[in-house]
Amino acid sequence: MRSAVTVSLTASAVLAGGLFAGQAQAATPVPSITAPGGFVMNNGTGTTLYGKAADTRRSTGSTTKIMTAKVVLSQPNLNLDAKVTIQKAYSDYIVAKNASSARLIVGDKVTVRQLLYGLMLPSGCDAAYALADKFGTGTTRDARVKSFIGKMNDEARRLGLRNTHFDSFDGIGSGQNYSTPRDLTKIASSAMKNSTFRTVVKTKSTQQKVTTKSGGYRYMSWTNTNKLLSTYSGAIGVKTGSGPQAKYCLVFAATRGTKTVIGTVLASPSEVNRAADVKKLLDYGFAR
Repeated sequence: MRSAVTVSLTASAVLAGGLFAGQAQAATPVPSITAPGGFVMNNGTGTTLYGKAADTRRSTGSTTKIMTAKVVLSQPNLNLDAKVTIQKAYSDYIVAKNASSARLIVGDKVTVRQLLYGLMLPSGCDAAYALADKFGTGTTRDARVKSFIGKMNDEARRLGLRNTHFDSFDGIGSGQNYSTPRDLTKIASSAMKNSTFRTVVKTKSTQQKVTTKSGGYRYMSWTNTNKLLSTYSGAIGVKTGSGPQAKYCLVFAATRGTKTVIGTVLASPSEVNRAADVKKLLDYGFAR
């Protein structure tokens, strides 16, 4: 009788110990990040996994270009192989704004698909300008650009984003270019439904053959500014951003098994802090 009781008590203790251990393991501590704003969600379910000032409006820097690409890819009857002639206005803009560049050459004919790579990998503001000029409507370049930015805001409204507004095609705005960690994550999640977008943003580097003004060709080489692709297992995108106001931003996504975690950090004080914050948030997202 005593032996049976002992066995019963021992089994209960083992079960209880296992339960408590499981609970302790499940209670993953919420990470502390240096960025003033952050948000993470399960991309498959839309479940929020983490938030810090998730709905506070902030400057977005070049993460704006996620919406630029999304608007282009949502155009009806889009021909990704259509060629766009690079205008002097695009290179003049880069010089005037001291902006990041895809180093596009005036007179070259570059396909829409190639411009998307130039937009998202080296964060080319010249590529962004070319796309806005191509896909806006109007009889002048200024009108077409204004129209394109209008399409960006229309898309934000369509997605139900109340804390997002664009006044530029590339993030170099005049004070009215803002979003939030939650909104940017939703924009990216929606954009990632497009196969071309997914292919572009997960590309570490590419070499593209473009047609020159004289009818010959040259190769353009672009490397992705998103170092997460090389430093975090399962990383699949999406876009860096930086600037005097925006500081260091990253909209990020990674997949492990059947789970995709997607999120945003805004206004990290440095690239090192940004990288550390994102790793913490992804690890936390996968542990949830």
